[in-house]
Amino acid sequence: MLRSQTFLSTWSKERSMKWLVLLGLVAFSECIVKIPLRRVKTMRKTLSGKNTLNNFLKEHPYRLSHISFRGSNLTTLPLRNIRDMLYVGNITIGTPPQEFQVVFDTGSSDLWVPSDFCTSPACSTHVRFRHFQSSTFRPTTKTFRIIYGSGRMKGVVAHDTVRIGNLVSTDQPFGLSMAEYGLESRRFDGILGLNYPNLSCSGAIPIFDKLKNQGAISDPIFAFYLSKDKREGSVVMFGGVDHRYYKGELNWVPLIRAGDWIVHVDRITMKREVIACSDGCAALVDTGTSLIQGPGRVIDNIHKLIGATPRGSKYYVSCSVVNTLPSIIFTINGINYPVPAPAYILKDSRGYCYTAFKEQRVRRSTESWLLGDVFLRLYFSVFDRGNDRIGLAPAV
Repeated sequence: MLRSQTFLSTWSKERSMKWLVLLGLVAFSECIVKIPLRRVKTMRKTLSGKNTLNNFLKEHPYRLSHISFRGSNLTTLPLRNIRDMLYVGNITIGTPPQEFQVVFDTGSSDLWVPSDFCTSPACSTHVRFRHFQSSTFRPTTKTFRIIYGSGRMKGVVAHDTVRIGNLVSTDQPFGLSMAEYGLESRRFDGILGLNYPNLSCSGAIPIFDKLKNQGAISDPIFAFYLSKDKREGSVVMFGGVDHRYYKGELNWVPLIRAGDWIVHVDRITMKREVIACSDGCAALVDTGTSLIQGPGRVIDNIHKLIGATPRGSKYYVSCSVVNTLPSIIFTINGINYPVPAPAYILKDSRGYCYTAFKEQRVRRSTESWLLGDVFLRLYFSVFDRGNDRIGLAPAV
């Protein structure tokens, strides 16, 4: 038995090396993602004091768990709030399962994690997929590149079993990064894209679509509840909606077009004055972006109106005036969605207050916005693929 296992292991590694050599002869296709990843300090750097990281992990254990509601086919997976900057959850890939911490991102469509072949510094600080340990792994020679606002990666498409809680997608195509640049400081292993399949950089069918096509999800919807300040309590749910996470009724907003989570915004106001989007504009509802992003000239005007001053890449206000600053209201499909100052003013690591409004790096001919986690902490969001719409309601 031992001899057989050794032979299989050697054969698997030899096959892997042949696969790697073959990949070196293949050209990488390129895809530019319009949503930048925000660079933040790693947990290890943030908790660099003596035994601080070990103590932190003991105090905050995180287990791959889920809640399934009988009769509803609703699966709820917990997300971890990392300092109100991003939300991560755990999935597994392979047989036996290997666990990864990923961002569930409505701004992109690809699932990828670091490859064991990746030697970039960014890969060495994160969990890498050891494909030769998985009995269900299936390689391909299809390659791709993704360029983010703060970095880039190149990888290869492979297939294996992926689990999100009790949802299982067999032979799921996903990306394995072969090289990563500028992504060393991220606090997650990979990204799980939840946008439409036409936006996939790798050309692979997204996991949500595969689960939907296989009948693993009864209703083609997923939803997010993002907590504020609290490390635990945030969730992503698939196949249904848990009504305990929001107040009142869901307001349904049709997408501008099927194929992207972009909605029409009627106007943006402050103190009953229109400050942006006077002729209507487009906004991507994006769980993978931490802030609210818009055109530079409009963001500059908002900062002037609230008296924010630049310091480095951020705009700061005195923490003593936060409660006196006005709300900024996004009117979407005739409904007002106020974002009060305590929501759009954040604190940095030194306790200073800065705004959550940021210039969008990708310039467009028409006014467009990204409604990230600052907005979504206030409003429970439901993404309905079956009807090409987004539901919003005040979060509890």
